[in-house]
Amino acid sequence: MSAVFRACLKTFLLSFVLVSPALAQGLVPLPADHQVNLSGPRFGLTLLSQGNIDKLKENGYNLRPLLSQFGWQFERQLFRNDEGVTALMEWVPLLSGLDQGVALPSLNWLVGVRTRSGTEFGIGPNITPIGVGLVIAAGVTVRSGTLNVPLNFAIASSKSGMRVTILTGFNMRR
Repeated sequence: MSAVFRACLKTFLLSFVLVSPALAQGLVPLPADHQVNLSGPRFGLTLLSQGNIDKLKENGYNLRPLLSQFGWQFERQLFRNDEGVTALMEWVPLLSGLDQGVALPSLNWLVGVRTRSGTEFGIGPNITPIGVGLVIAAGVTVRSGTLNVPLNFAIASSKSGMRVTILTGFNMRR
C-alpha cells in the first residue's frame, strides 16, 4: 500500500473508532414505517493504477486507465439516532469498461454512516477480476424534494494497486 493510502486508512479508522462510542449511545432501530429506500442507479469513472492495468493485461484485457462504471446501489439502513445520523450498509455491484468493449464486474459491500446533511462515509470489501481488496468511500447526497443525487469518491486497494472512483446517480425518497 502506498503511504498516502495508509495515511487515509489510518485517519478514517481513527475517526470511526473515536465517533463510534458517542454514536452508539443514541442509536435506535428504525421502525419499518421510517425506513427510507435510497437504492438506485450509479454511474461514473474509475482511474486504474499501472499495476491494475498490468494485471488486467495478464488476464487478456488491454485497457486504458480510465474506465466507465455502471451499476446499482442497494442500501439498508440499520439505525438512526435523534440527530439524524444513520448507520447503514450498501451493496454496490458495478460493470466497468463498457466504454472499452468489456464488462468487468465488481462487487462492493460497505458499512458506514450518513449524517442528516447527507455527508456519508463507509468501508468494506471489494471483489473484482483482479483480486480482492478494501474500499473506502466518502461523499455527499444533495436533496431536491424527493430526488436525491449522491456524489461519492472511493479508493480501492488490492495487491495489484489502487483504483480511484467517482460515482453519482440518483434515487427517490419513498
